[in-house]
Formats: sequence, C-alpha cells, structure tokens
Amino acid sequence: MAKAEEEKKATKSTKASTAKAKPAAKEKPAEKAAEKASEKAPKAEAKLSLESIVEAVSSLSLLEAAELVKQLEEKLGVSAAAPVAVAAAPMAAGAAAAEPEEEKSEFDVLLKDVGPKKIEVIKAVRQLTALGLREAKEMVDGAPSTVLESASKEAAEDAKSKLEAAGASVEIK
Repeated sequence: MAKAEEEKKATKSTKASTAKAKPAAKEKPAEKAAEKASEKAPKAEAKLSLESIVEAVSSLSLLEAAELVKQLEEKLGVSAAAPVAVAAAPMAAGAAAAEPEEEKSEFDVLLKDVGPKKIEVIKAVRQLTALGLREAKEMVDGAPSTVLESASKEAAEDAKSKLEAAGASVEIK
C-alpha cells in the first residue's frame, strides 16, 4: 500500500515538473493539485507526505480520479477490478449451492398407473379435484396424468395416500 502511494507521489511530481516545463500546454486540475502539493512540501524532500496526497486526490473530480487510477494501473501493471471479480465468483457459487438446499413448497401429484380398482381410483380423483365423473374417468383412463398441480406438501401427501388406498400407483414431483 505504501509503495503504491509513493509511486502515486512520484507520478504526480513528474506531472508537475512536466507542466512547469511546458507553460503553453493546458494544465489539468490533477496536475495543478500535484503541483500545489509539491510546492507545500520542502524542496529538499523528494517524497510527498500522505496528507498532501490525500488532499490532492480529494480535490480531483471523479473523471480525473478515474484517469489517475488508469494511469497507475498502467504504470504499476496491475488491475483494480481483478480482485473484485475473483471475490465475487465464490460468492456466486455459494449462492447457487444454497438454492437447491431449500425445500420445495409446491408439488405435483402424478397418477402413474390405475391398478385393478379403476372405479375406486375415479372416486378418489373426483374427491381430490372438482372434476365431474366424465372428466375424472378421462383423467384416470389417460394415465399417466397429473391429478394435482402446485399443491402444498401436506395436500400432495394426502392425495397420494388416498389414491394408493384406491389401488393406484402415484408419484409426487
């Protein structure tokens, strides 16, 4: 951290000396802030104090600060975005792993096979659903078919027990 700040100081002092050497060139506010900071520091001391760096950086606009970050990344050969991406990847994997652990709240009751007691199964289907005799018979004849959709766990288990008692084979999904 301290090494990066020292290199910031060196970059700013280089900019300040460049700006002084070229008076005709338009100075950026970042260069002005660095120049002011270098004027406040003693001439014999080449390094800027941390306080002067903080003052100079805090006086920059957001665009100038972004440009400073880009220049520092280029000079130091690093990227400020890489650690954030690496840290975000494990979090995303952890969140994805946590989701399957959640218990389902909605279940579908699937009638797989009617069995030998077709009339009893039709009666059970009518009792579980609001279907008439004809619709219930068509559902039973069309097995495998879904008897209940998006039912609670208790309702699905109740339906399964009633249909199995009638002789059908049932699956809850």
